[in-house]
Amino acid sequence: MKINSSVKKAMILSVLLLVVVTAAGCRYPTNADGTIKLIYPETTFKETMESESWFNAILVWPMAQFLNKITPKISVIGALAVLTVLVNGVLLLVTLKSTIAQQQMQLLQPELDKINRKYEGRTDQASKNKQAMEMSALYKKYNVNPFSTLVVSFIQFPIVIAMYQAVQRASLVKTTEFLGMNLNTTPMNGIRAGQWGYLVIFIIMGVCQYFSMMIPQKLARKKAEEEAARHHKKAPEQNSQSQMMQYYMMAMIMVFGLMWPAAMSVYWTIYSLVNIAKTFIVQKIINDRQQKEGKKA
Repeated sequence: MKINSSVKKAMILSVLLLVVVTAAGCRYPTNADGTIKLIYPETTFKETMESESWFNAILVWPMAQFLNKITPKISVIGALAVLTVLVNGVLLLVTLKSTIAQQQMQLLQPELDKINRKYEGRTDQASKNKQAMEMSALYKKYNVNPFSTLVVSFIQFPIVIAMYQAVQRASLVKTTEFLGMNLNTTPMNGIRAGQWGYLVIFIIMGVCQYFSMMIPQKLARKKAEEEAARHHKKAPEQNSQSQMMQYYMMAMIMVFGLMWPAAMSVYWTIYSLVNIAKTFIVQKIINDRQQKEGKKA
């Protein structure tokens, strides 16, 4: 089965980003016994910068200390929620234009897939030129710059990694209990011990992640159907390769969800909910802009 260009680009970009962030020194610092080095309330920025890396000092340390400071006041769940909302809110403001372009690209995906299917197997230069022209015309029609969507990935990826590490390294997150559960315990070990609260956390994480991934697809499908109905055409079919990639990512996250600390499952649940809210907010901005442009036309 041939992988289309959009899936290839996504895979290549993911690998490149992983290499870049790893090279920047975002690996977990460990103690002499091999355990993860925690960030305590008394751990200073200077100490982290001198003993670890700029990535940990500039990104991980502030987030971990934020969690340490407010966890005793609003609970570990509240602290994770506040940090996730704040960080994603700032990211949205900084990358709003690119985020809108990224979501518009998702809405255009059915039409892009239709163009790719039209020229599938045609390797002559004339066909390649026609395909490029049709895709360029589609981008121009909806005022989308495909390259600007990369900005979101380059900015968000290291921030997500930093938040992941902050949750793992904040000492009070690791030691504070929630409803009698130690969030440093993995859901798998908690379930084996007969503590079914860990199973509830795992299931809620899976449900939220599923909707976080599926809602953009549903919006794109709805948009494609509305556009097709407007021109009395049949809506383009969903690309099976893109769906397979989504299912693969979902399965991978669920496997990780069993093996990482329950605190990460809580964080990922909140992260998914924030992404759902962000999707609807950006979609509303897109709809409002399209309505204004329609009135001008």
